[in-house]
Amino acid sequence: MRASFGRQVVVGIAAIILTIGPANLSHAGNLLVTNGNFTSFTGGYNGDPSQLANPSNSGAGYTTLTGWTVTDKTYGFLMGSGTADTTGSHSPQYGNTFYLWGPGTGGGSVNNGLTASSPDGGNYLALDAGQSYRGGGISQTINGLTSGTSYDVTFYWAGAQQKGFTGATTEQVQVSFGSQVKSTQVVNNESHGFTGWMEERFSFTADSTSDVLNFLAIGSPDGVPPFVLLDGVSVDLHPVPEPGTLALSALGVLGLIAVRARRRATKSV
Repeated sequence: MRASFGRQVVVGIAAIILTIGPANLSHAGNLLVTNGNFTSFTGGYNGDPSQLANPSNSGAGYTTLTGWTVTDKTYGFLMGSGTADTTGSHSPQYGNTFYLWGPGTGGGSVNNGLTASSPDGGNYLALDAGQSYRGGGISQTINGLTSGTSYDVTFYWAGAQQKGFTGATTEQVQVSFGSQVKSTQVVNNESHGFTGWMEERFSFTADSTSDVLNFLAIGSPDGVPPFVLLDGVSVDLHPVPEPGTLALSALGVLGLIAVRARRRATKSV
């Protein structure tokens, strides 16, 4: 009787290991978004990052982001590391230089903690979050997805304010992936302030083999203006346990079942 039970346990273990083997498990992978750190671009002002081109504003002096689509009426800038509150970013639309309030802002610097770059390093985006200038945001089509599978969208973001304006603001990021929409918390930012960088991770389920990923800056009040900073965008398969981990878990469960069954058999004797 006991020998028969032992054989059943072994067979059960083997079946579970085969079921959760590599051929039947999806491993977490990396589908890195094209140019998720915004280092690749064309155009610009004298070769430097500048105001983002969109369907209404493009041509000489504007920056085109590799891999990304900037929707109409989206007012934003590509900022080089350390330039936001020092040399700034050129605006062909208005013929001037765009700055954010920060320690290096000339003519009355503000020690608000603005950092040279995001935790990802290098360039980052500054997107107007006011209703009149946010447009539809920036987007990219993510290919190679498996419909019904979960994916994690990770990014860094922060709230800031354009130099030359005064007043408290709020900032938020709305992220859509296919038909699903999720939003960060709304952060309150003091006048001339900087919220600090925050890391966000949202899980989405793919609608099909290709879904559009979109980031929209949302803030208030309009025209002050509030700005959302964005960097380090990535899309990854939602993590799943490794085959070895699942196999060990199965062995542990079956082992407990075997021990309890033996105890019951001993008591019945």
